[in-house]
Amino acid sequence: MKNIDERLSALKNSVFRNRFHLSSKDIIYIQEKGIETIERHAREMLEKRLKPKVIPNDGKQTPMKGHPVFVAQHATATCCRDCLKKWHKIEKDKELNDDEMAYCVSVIMKWINGELKNTGL
Repeated sequence: MKNIDERLSALKNSVFRNRFHLSSKDIIYIQEKGIETIERHAREMLEKRLKPKVIPNDGKQTPMKGHPVFVAQHATATCCRDCLKKWHKIEKDKELNDDEMAYCVSVIMKWINGELKNTGL
């Protein structure tokens, strides 16, 4: 696993990843729920959608929109196990351990906080 800042910097060079940004609706949702709640949502979503060794719909389990965490997952390549392996060097054919889960949540939250900072919040 790479340093989070290095990884986010590398992801900015991806045309696909760089097109994702929080919408005004996402920002309002974060403001209403609070950043701690969003982080809890990230942990819960990753627990179900990314942590298991076998994910029957891997590559299609993360919607492109509908929650700030979903947007962040696509922006940070934490959306599926293939992207996680390609961008973060986390092996695919195993259950994610606690450190890997914490890393993924940290990547997502750092990206979300960066987006909020860019909007002046």
